[in-house]
Amino acid sequence: MVTLPTGRKRRFAAASTAVVGAAAALGAFALADTADAASNRSASADRDRGPKPTVVLEHGAFADASSWDGVIKDLRHDGYPVIAAANPLRSPASDAASLRALIEHIKGPVILVGHSYGGSVISEAAAGETNIKALVYVAAFLPAVGESALQLTNLYPGSTLPGALDPVAVTNPDGSTGTDLYIQQDKFRHQFAADVPADQAALMAETQRPIAQAALEEKATVAAWKTIPSWDIVTTQDLNIPAAAQEFMAKRANAHITEVAASHSVAVSHPDLVTSVIERAARATR
Repeated sequence: MVTLPTGRKRRFAAASTAVVGAAAALGAFALADTADAASNRSASADRDRGPKPTVVLEHGAFADASSWDGVIKDLRHDGYPVIAAANPLRSPASDAASLRALIEHIKGPVILVGHSYGGSVISEAAAGETNIKALVYVAAFLPAVGESALQLTNLYPGSTLPGALDPVAVTNPDGSTGTDLYIQQDKFRHQFAADVPADQAALMAETQRPIAQAALEEKATVAAWKTIPSWDIVTTQDLNIPAAAQEFMAKRANAHITEVAASHSVAVSHPDLVTSVIERAARATR
């Protein structure tokens, strides 16, 4: 063993520390360069796949386009063009015609997303539209030809919606009498948005848009999910559309299913999850 004088020990230790530090720094730079290169390759590959599709969001009953705010924020952050359509909530056929006009105005591929009754609308609007690459259903109806939203709701037990409704008699444009359906404000959060903060749920209750009762009774004439790849978010704590009914429809459509313990307002309470499923559908069909 060689014994160094005290001064040389200190110098030797300092030099060793410097060498080790330099090596660690070089290793860190190498790792950083590798990570940057991988990131650049991923970004380059993403660019090579062409522009991202436009995501069109169709809200459902007792809601409006603002129900997609959190999802829109996340999609925009990730570089997706987004349009949250205004759903008239009058009938699947007429609402689909309105949505179809918007879809045909968009240049390039589209990912079409529907929440709740909006699922009935996108199932009809997407038929024959070649620019729609995927359908994403969010706690939604996927009716087959001849089925209505009301029929599918009653397919399995579990919906408490009938007891929470507040019907309002209206005069239709043709002079006939109809019924608009609201959810009673004091029951709204429990029924529709149990996992949404109380203040936000109260605002949703106050700004809810009614759906024509006839829209829930109208039977589907086409089912676009038979020919277009579909994804489906099933909400297991849903009091509007029973989870069993959602699962039945999703499996029948051979949809890619994601289950979440959420209320009917999953796009409000879990926007990150909804965004991730939409982006998964977009990547899979580009």
